[in-house]
Amino acid sequence: GGLLPPARQPDSDPWALLRGRRDPSGRGGPHGRLVGEASERSLAVRPYFDTLVPPQGYRWWYIDALSDDERYGLTIIGFIGSVFSPYYKKSGRSIPIDHSCLNIALYGRKGARWVMTERGVSDTIQQRDTLNIGPSAMRWDNDRLIIDIEERDIRLGIPWRRRVKGQIILHPEMLNHRAFKLDPKGRHHWQAIAPRARIEVKMDAPDIAWKGSGYLDSNHGSEPIENGFKSWHWSRAHVAKQVAVIYEGTRRDGSEFASALRFDASGTPQEDELPLVAPLPLTWWGMSRQTRADRGHASVIKTWEDSPFYARTAVAARMYGEPVTAIQESISLNRLVNPVIQFMLPYKMPRET
Repeated sequence: GGLLPPARQPDSDPWALLRGRRDPSGRGGPHGRLVGEASERSLAVRPYFDTLVPPQGYRWWYIDALSDDERYGLTIIGFIGSVFSPYYKKSGRSIPIDHSCLNIALYGRKGARWVMTERGVSDTIQQRDTLNIGPSAMRWDNDRLIIDIEERDIRLGIPWRRRVKGQIILHPEMLNHRAFKLDPKGRHHWQAIAPRARIEVKMDAPDIAWKGSGYLDSNHGSEPIENGFKSWHWSRAHVAKQVAVIYEGTRRDGSEFASALRFDASGTPQEDELPLVAPLPLTWWGMSRQTRADRGHASVIKTWEDSPFYARTAVAARMYGEPVTAIQESISLNRLVNPVIQFMLPYKMPRET
């Protein structure tokens, strides 16, 4: 593990940043090296749900997946100290476990759902293998992650909430023990636990079932996420038998970071040369988003999430010579803390205790 390297400063050639400051057609080298350790290696590679989250801090476990026919997708995020919660922010962030939630987003023409109900400390149980949040749970069982879902969805302007019930099983195909610091002081960390996985989706409500490719990672921090960053762009793609993850952004102090990691078939990450910036169209909310791709070109397949401060997108591109379907996200922490956005958030993420 180590610190994601700094991005170079821009100059007159907009592509020189990515080409190692050689010449317009040169490729250059990667942006520095990964240095320092960010986590212990003695523990087995897997999620540990009993990890203490300090006051002001956060931790989340993130899963995304795409069906084999690319008709369906999902993301699931288990939060302790929900970084987007207006209730956590208003409380002074003294008790992270009192602001937990399981965010579930199902995508597809049939059965799209959105769930992000916040629960209190009395409804959240942390154990080594299991995280219970209200009636739902994430649990590690025999080298696989099982998510049991019993929730109600949220639709703006519609008072009744539909049931969301089912089970999702993630089977890692590779595991990675290295975690990386996202800032020099080590207040924010990221680890791709299972960069490549298979996923089984069996939902009773809505009535959908599919199998596909998936991904599992985790982030944690000891301060509010907006204290560390202004914005970032992230994407992951299966490239042949490997996985490429692009992570770049701007920290609160104005410094930039950018890194391309390639995970081989064993799950071992190596820093690789950053592909060219591939700008994507602004979202309906005017969110800026981008990814990286060969020749700096990528196209939007579907915008999965479009909010005032966050966008998640399925993208078609070529990366390291291979055609890929990438999952991409962009977030603006400056927008998140805007008072207007904070006023709007409870309508999208209600709190129940």
